[in-house]
Amino acid sequence: MVTPPRCSFESAVEPVAVAGPRLGRLTTAHGVVETPTFMPVGTQACVKGLAPDQVRATGSRMILGNTYHLALRPGAERVRALGGLHAFMGWNHPILTDSGGFQIFSLADRARVTECEVEFRSHLDGRSIRFSPERAIAIQEDLGSDIAMVLDHVVGLPAPIEQVRDACERSIRWAERCLAARSRSDQGLFAIVQGGLDADLRVDCARRLAAMPFDGFAIGGLSVGESAEDMRRVLDVTCPVLPAHRPRYLMGVGTPEDLLDGIARGIDLFDCVLPTRNGRNGMAFTDRGPLKVRNAKHQDDPGPLDPDTPSAASGLSRAYLRHLFLAGEMLGPILLTCHNLAYYQRLMADARRAIAGGSFAEFHRAKREGWTRRGS
Repeated sequence: MVTPPRCSFESAVEPVAVAGPRLGRLTTAHGVVETPTFMPVGTQACVKGLAPDQVRATGSRMILGNTYHLALRPGAERVRALGGLHAFMGWNHPILTDSGGFQIFSLADRARVTECEVEFRSHLDGRSIRFSPERAIAIQEDLGSDIAMVLDHVVGLPAPIEQVRDACERSIRWAERCLAARSRSDQGLFAIVQGGLDADLRVDCARRLAAMPFDGFAIGGLSVGESAEDMRRVLDVTCPVLPAHRPRYLMGVGTPEDLLDGIARGIDLFDCVLPTRNGRNGMAFTDRGPLKVRNAKHQDDPGPLDPDTPSAASGLSRAYLRHLFLAGEMLGPILLTCHNLAYYQRLMADARRAIAGGSFAEFHRAKREGWTRRGS
């Protein structure tokens, strides 16, 4: 029996770029993903409101699940007994699972961090849930994701430099423990670079993690209160330090412009709740800026939502979509969620073509100009 690889990354253009836009292929046990790409968020083993076939129809080929939430409900052991996360949710394509580190930030009032572990009070029933680096890996191995993330210590920004440094050092120590704890041969493991907005901390963290045998590297601790300019500065100093022949993942980011800014600096993978959350709330992404279907100006508009993005909403008028939202029909959020994911995937596909053709800078500039127009 041939053992499948954990995961591998190869450049589609040699030599592979150290910084700047890159084309790549990420190979996992459940398929190959062309990069740069965007991963829809499936926190609870589903992309909210969509069946797996609907997610696939948007062009998405890799999604993200959340270790903390799945450990609470339905439980990692139950998922393992039911054949693993892919079988459980009916998704036979790559899955990446976050480790629970982000919940140290997002559930800070329910988390207590020590050197050994983080203890959460469940947001469901208040019971104590302990996550050590070793436990985070064990849960992800039970889930059977294609790529697991190390447990890291995420702090909100701005924060005192002493707090950021302490969390960064702890994240490096926890990353080493995660490496030692892994046992699956078919699951990649990514480290997470921390360091807040401090350039020296980011570079030092990236260099120390890059010396370890991880399958990929993420940049975490962003999209937690900093400006877009601050985020770009962090990427400018961090990406060149990371190994060129390993995938780079910018966690939790973001807007279409954030994605292209990340690609311009050498990022390969993205995830964010923005396209699905905004879709559920009546906002569609387009090349001409955001479109809010609830606005009264659309009540008699027979025009399409976005003629440039084929999706489940194609062929339906803005007037009809507005009606669905005002009538409280669940179809409205479903259709806009499909559209937004299709828009993000089209943006990624167009970016890959622009990189291949040597015209990414012009592509980036044209998109930015379109997005800065007033939305509708």
